[in-house]
Amino acid sequence: MVKVLNLYAGLGGNRKYWKNCEVVAVEKDEKIAKIYSEQNPQDTTIIGDAHDYLLKHFEEFDFIWSSPPCQSHSRMIRSGRNRKPTYPDMRLYEEILFLKYNFKGLWIVENVIPYYPAPFDPLKIGRHLFWSNFDIPRINPPEFKGFISRQNMKAKEALMEWLDIKYEGNVYYGKNHCVTQVLRNCVHPIVGDGIFKEAKRKIEELKEGEL
Repeated sequence: MVKVLNLYAGLGGNRKYWKNCEVVAVEKDEKIAKIYSEQNPQDTTIIGDAHDYLLKHFEEFDFIWSSPPCQSHSRMIRSGRNRKPTYPDMRLYEEILFLKYNFKGLWIVENVIPYYPAPFDPLKIGRHLFWSNFDIPRINPPEFKGFISRQNMKAKEALMEWLDIKYEGNVYYGKNHCVTQVLRNCVHPIVGDGIFKEAKRKIEELKEGEL
């Protein structure tokens, strides 16, 4: 059984279709973690600091997926009259470097396309950038028109259908009162599944070679 650490787990879009794996998911927001747990009751869901958990527990896993907060890197942060300049959250790159030089298993770090040239040669798939230590398949999700601009309840229902993730009520990030933001943060399950299948195949190959 492949042991997986799913950091900044969110609603679990990336994890939705994974099979034959033992998953520990870490999510800081209690409401989001509750939805993740309802979607994936077989996983161990931890409410806490993913960045800190990685440092303490990375050696316990075969595969690590990390999706650090993207807001400070997004091109949206540079738009609008009332947007205040802020430091980009460098934990994203701390984790890439940490995994690259310390973790013996397979790993992937996901984030948005930033407003600046992205370092460390990521792979672009759809709206996402991926850094990894293995070749990942280029799987594009089905199109969702008006992805950024659709932010009402009708769009929420459409996004839940698109992601195959259903839940009651609304969940917000901090002061953000957009009903679709938590859904728009998800990696589409088809993309997550394709990447995981390739990671699992490589991990099983490596384990067989050790026998």
